Amino acid sequence: MATCTLCELPVEDPITSTEVDGDFCCQGCLEVARLVDDGEDVDLSIAAVRERVAAENTRPDIPDGAETVYLSIDGMHCQTCEGFIELLAEEEEGIHEARASYATEMVQVVYDPDQIDRNTIATTLSQLGYRANDPDEENDSLRSRVEFGKYRAVLAAILMMPVLIFYVLFIYPVYLGIYPESFLYGTTIEAMVFGPLAIWSTLIVIGLGYPIFRGAYVSLRVGRPNMDVLIAIAVLAAYVYSMVTYLTGGRDPYFDVAVMVLAVVTIGNHLESRVKRAALGNRADLTDSRVDEARRLDDDTDASETIEIDKCEPGDRLLVKPGERIPVDGRIIDGTAAIDEALITGESIPQRKSIGDDVLGGSILTDSAIVIEVGPDATSTMDRLVELLWNVKSSATGVQRLVNRFAVLFVPFVLVLAGLTAASWFVLGNDPNTAVMAGVSVLVVSCPCSLGIATPLALAAATRDATDNRMLVLNETVLERIDDSSVVVFDKTGTLTTGKMELTDVFGDDPDEVLAMAAAVERRSSHPIAAAIDDAAPPTTRSVSSFKRADRTVSAIVDDTRVVVGHPGSFDTDEWTIPAAIEAAVADAYESGTHPTAVAWAGAVRGIVTVRDTPRENWERVVTDLADAGREIVVLTGDDERMTGTFANHPAIDHVFAGVRPESKEVIVQGLRERGTTTMIGDGTNDAPALASADLGIAVSSGTELAIEAADVVVLDDRLDAVPELFELAGNTRGRIKQNLIWAAGYNTIALPLAMAGVITPLIAAVMMAISSLVVVFNSKRRLLPSSDEHSIEPGPDDRDDRIATPTYSD
Repeated sequence: MATCTLCELPVEDPITSTEVDGDFCCQGCLEVARLVDDGEDVDLSIAAVRERVAAENTRPDIPDGAETVYLSIDGMHCQTCEGFIELLAEEEEGIHEARASYATEMVQVVYDPDQIDRNTIATTLSQLGYRANDPDEENDSLRSRVEFGKYRAVLAAILMMPVLIFYVLFIYPVYLGIYPESFLYGTTIEAMVFGPLAIWSTLIVIGLGYPIFRGAYVSLRVGRPNMDVLIAIAVLAAYVYSMVTYLTGGRDPYFDVAVMVLAVVTIGNHLESRVKRAALGNRADLTDSRVDEARRLDDDTDASETIEIDKCEPGDRLLVKPGERIPVDGRIIDGTAAIDEALITGESIPQRKSIGDDVLGGSILTDSAIVIEVGPDATSTMDRLVELLWNVKSSATGVQRLVNRFAVLFVPFVLVLAGLTAASWFVLGNDPNTAVMAGVSVLVVSCPCSLGIATPLALAAATRDATDNRMLVLNETVLERIDDSSVVVFDKTGTLTTGKMELTDVFGDDPDEVLAMAAAVERRSSHPIAAAIDDAAPPTTRSVSSFKRADRTVSAIVDDTRVVVGHPGSFDTDEWTIPAAIEAAVADAYESGTHPTAVAWAGAVRGIVTVRDTPRENWERVVTDLADAGREIVVLTGDDERMTGTFANHPAIDHVFAGVRPESKEVIVQGLRERGTTTMIGDGTNDAPALASADLGIAVSSGTELAIEAADVVVLDDRLDAVPELFELAGNTRGRIKQNLIWAAGYNTIALPLAMAGVITPLIAAVMMAISSLVVVFNSKRRLLPSSDEHSIEPGPDDRDDRIATPTYSD
């Protein structure tokens, strides 16, 4: 069997072209191949694009019989947690591979079911505050963690206050010379202050410090020291020094430094986690459309038994009833039914399939029951899409990842600098107390709180402004890394259109009679086209009997006349006469992007009714505005090429890729990315991998759960005109992050030399660190977009309105 030159998927009847070398699985892959091959600014060939896509999904050799499990991980603190979780998993016998994702807080584990089971894997990963559980159990745990993080931040602020009160009322005035030392030292006040202060600070360091100490340990364990190491060492140095000073009768404890650092970091982490929780959403949505069980028929008795989906074997016969999802890919061996593949292929119209036709796992039967034979791979297209989505989304990166990589170098540098500072002061003849405090000052003043919250706080402001403007940011990292897109890809069905069929025209010698006959038959059918015809036709009292379904047609006896309604191609036989005018009307319908349905009786096709998936009212203005800004506009759809005329003929749209296979969409977007930064806008499950793979994925609010999970942004009210606002928001966010990072870096550049010179004490260092963080906080709180009150946004049209458009009749 041949494979697609672009996406390497198997294809029985490849599409070829004299313009581009290779075999292609669908017209979309061919068009992308031609497009990339002809692009003047493209550095990579088609082969290189394929090689890069394959490299992104390269995995070690996995033995036959291995199984894959996805687990959500509570307690992931930063990117270094990925390495630690993977380390824990791969040290366990029976686990072949583990890939953790901080972006989704999940881990993918490939294991040998004969050596280890799912529960043991979860137990293995549940160490040091991490907890592995099934994604379906995520709802309650996610909610509790969000609440716990909020309480922890509030608790940090409350616990910090008694320590600061002690210092403000008694210790700072003595430090500053406002009170004489006799006011505090050598008095009962000293005993009343320092004893409780030491105990209270100890409890704070242990309680609030645990996540940071754990993060520092984990980062060191995997050999990637992060900012938690600096924070932990600074806190412990200040605390240990203060405790030794207190126990030995010294007069300069710095408990306030340890407490303030922990409080500021805890509150900052909570603010970051709020953004991240909003981005993650409910990962259980990933499994909503997957099928867990199948109904297998016994070869001898035809009795059915319910089995787990992974027990299906190639050649098994499975019974699928109306309304159910097809469990796995296969071939129909008994029955005829209309199958809704919209979630998988994007095809807006259910396809009637019969014996011998292939079916896709995850698609839905809309009417009759069928029996399918399991295909050679015994897998589901839906499951492949879910795994592809996880692979793409889990590899996302952003400025925060760069900051953490910078910390790998910054942390050792600061530690060495602090050690050299303390040693230098001691060598120059200063007492150990002064030398240690100089080193602690370097640690505290360089503690990268402002650097750590520079990105998440700017992103929090961005998500706030987006929400105020009816946009839901599900993956905040896109606002850091997205440039103005040069390519914008629209899914057609449900995005540029509403996904609701409406009747547009009736053609024939007697249009009223054609519509009445069609409606009389179609009232017995559950097909979306039938519903559109029925809704548009006036009430009738015609007698209807003997309703039957056949391949691509339905029929009934209407007032003693046999009427057949269906695909025009079904009437190209000797049984039926098709007038030339009807053939021309069918061609015109396809040219205009509508779907023609033939109506025949008495041996001839008497007319056609045309329906269309209603375009959104503002789609032309949106694509025109984007095109006027210099962006390349692409429409991607699983629909037949003849159904895309409305969009293919629009001057603002550069390319329409029709007939695209679901697995090809992600690779097509990858190919388009070679032409420049790419935005994908869609709503169907089949769009999910493409949404995740694009530089920016936007889902309309009526989209499926899986598409929304894959998207970076969800536009509420189906507002396509929000897309330009998203680009403006992304640009402003990037600017705000740069401002914060420049401030944080500039602060360290100035503060570090002063701390090394002894100008800054640990107390002043802690205050400066807090001030630096406050500057970032206040800068981040400034609006990035006008609020909804300032920036009036007209609500989008109610695309789900139940009103039926009035059809126009033509002769």
